Amino acid sequence: MEREIKFSYKYFNSINDAPEEYRSILSEARNAQSKAYAPYSKFKVGSALQLESGKIIHGSNQENMAYPDGLCAERTALFAYGANHSDEKIIRIGIVGDGDLLNEKSILSPCGSCRQVMAEFTLRQDKEFEIVMLNGDGSVISVPGISELLPLTFGTKH
Repeated sequence: MEREIKFSYKYFNSINDAPEEYRSILSEARNAQSKAYAPYSKFKVGSALQLESGKIIHGSNQENMAYPDGLCAERTALFAYGANHSDEKIIRIGIVGDGDLLNEKSILSPCGSCRQVMAEFTLRQDKEFEIVMLNGDGSVISVPGISELLPLTFGTKH
């Protein structure tokens, strides 16, 4: 039997066309990006989690010369959330990046490890959270949950 997985997302030509809640979370991610430590890749990433209460948890990528001992912005924020605020649910995560790895034709999307960690936090809170990404050309993509970016996670039932 053949089955099909569909991918759905919202697309906005520019951040100015996106809803206020997306502009706000991407602005928070941009603030977090200023704390990125990326002397090796020169690719600075910021993320921001919005919780049910409105609280924002920031994360930025942190590199280390003993590669691959660094950590992505998304996981930095998610692990800080897990250690300090896991009694609240995550509503959305905003992600921004800047550097040669993100040119004007590139989509900014979480790496595979970050996707799996997002899937785990989705399971932990038993609720998907929105993922909002600012692309290299200034456009914005939003997906309703990690199942759109990683449909076959560990533990997926068919």
